[in-house]
Amino acid sequence: MRPQLGAYEGGDFPSPVHPRAYSPNLDALAKRSLLLKKAYVQQALCNPSRSSLLTGRRPDTTHVYDLTHYFRKVGGNFTTLPQYFKNNGYMTVGMGKIFHPGKEASDYDDPISWSVPYYQAKLKGGHYFSKNHSWVAVPKAEYEKYPLPDEILADHAIKVLREVAPAAKSGEQPFFVGLGFLKPHLPFVFREEFLNLYPMENISLPDNPYAPVKMPEGAWFDFSNLRTFGDIQRLNASGAINTTFPDDVVKQLRRAYYSAISYVDSLVGQVIQELDNLGLANNTIISFWGDHGWELGEHGEWCKQTNFENAVHAPMMIHIPGETDDGIVTEQLTEFVDLFPTLVEAAGLTPLPLCPENSTGILTCREGQSLMPLVSNPDFELKKAAFSQFPRSQNGTDIMGYTLRTEQYRYTEWPAFNGPPTYTPDWTNLYGAELYNHTQDPEENYNRAYDSGYSPIRAVFSSILRKGWRFSQKP
Repeated sequence: MRPQLGAYEGGDFPSPVHPRAYSPNLDALAKRSLLLKKAYVQQALCNPSRSSLLTGRRPDTTHVYDLTHYFRKVGGNFTTLPQYFKNNGYMTVGMGKIFHPGKEASDYDDPISWSVPYYQAKLKGGHYFSKNHSWVAVPKAEYEKYPLPDEILADHAIKVLREVAPAAKSGEQPFFVGLGFLKPHLPFVFREEFLNLYPMENISLPDNPYAPVKMPEGAWFDFSNLRTFGDIQRLNASGAINTTFPDDVVKQLRRAYYSAISYVDSLVGQVIQELDNLGLANNTIISFWGDHGWELGEHGEWCKQTNFENAVHAPMMIHIPGETDDGIVTEQLTEFVDLFPTLVEAAGLTPLPLCPENSTGILTCREGQSLMPLVSNPDFELKKAAFSQFPRSQNGTDIMGYTLRTEQYRYTEWPAFNGPPTYTPDWTNLYGAELYNHTQDPEENYNRAYDSGYSPIRAVFSSILRKGWRFSQKP
């Protein structure tokens, strides 16, 4: 999910995508939350991002860079966010997409994290999730007969809240409920009425359907996932640099994406309303986040899997009763790895210690920071930069794009990367660099890394990037 919601208007927004999403329920939640306008994921891909957020550790510690590896097997037996609450007496209940699902990525949703068996929605019928179509507006007659998975999940979450409410209200046992909606993941599937929010004539094309000037080859992703859907396959798109889809297809995909956002927003509203109905709204922390951003034709790119702003910038907000009720907005740089220590502190549990350089054998620690200082002072600078990364293979060599975002710039280097057992970059062997000046170029259209006038700035950022996140955040 992109941070393209009504609540994000102002500051660096509106984004270059129009119209903004219709998201009344998330906007209402934002008005009573700490709204993090500049929150960045550690890697723009489901499994690595979720593994990082849920363990409070970065990809070079979890050793999860793809959709198949499980952090407990390749990183360490780390305590997760729900597991920590479970260990502290909470009833932890999970459903939908929290961990990346499946046997390989999470041993079926990391069973040790949950107090009860994990719940996944099962389709009872319908044909709207085939690989034939990249998006489907499901007719009323069909979704009434065959409910969509996210609706099944919302209904299950409401059922679970009703079950755990009595013990929580009596003080017998608090709860941690994790609900992961699937949309707006491909294919974009939603109830057909949400298309009405976005008349086709209101859908704009991106004004930068081309790769950045002087972009290194490794920065590009060929949006292969989208190209596997039948309707897109028929376009014979190569995914090569500076190629994209016909204008009508671009607009249709963007419209479907917006509709999927609004559809999920409606389901979020249903679940939060149930908290109110149960009398739990005044003492339940709510955190909302999307696991990464999304490209919608900017630079000619689609999907995620890059280090561009639209891929690593995602929405995050945290409602803490009694602390954020009047709404707090911050433009300070934050990272998704910060959520774990934040929720621990907000709930009054024992704070997590900072991880040492090698934390493989340490069950519980953090590589992010609690965001609670921003509740007291939204202008407090927690860190000088936010760090993300993405792996590539170029000419038979594994490389890793390490990127940092400061208030004004994004800087990226693409060194060769040594995989297991060391998981380390070779900074002496670079496959390119990128430097974007967001004050002058918020769409990241001009790579200034090779401009002589930017050499002093590049040298500073190269030093910061290579030192790493530990030297950029407050103690």
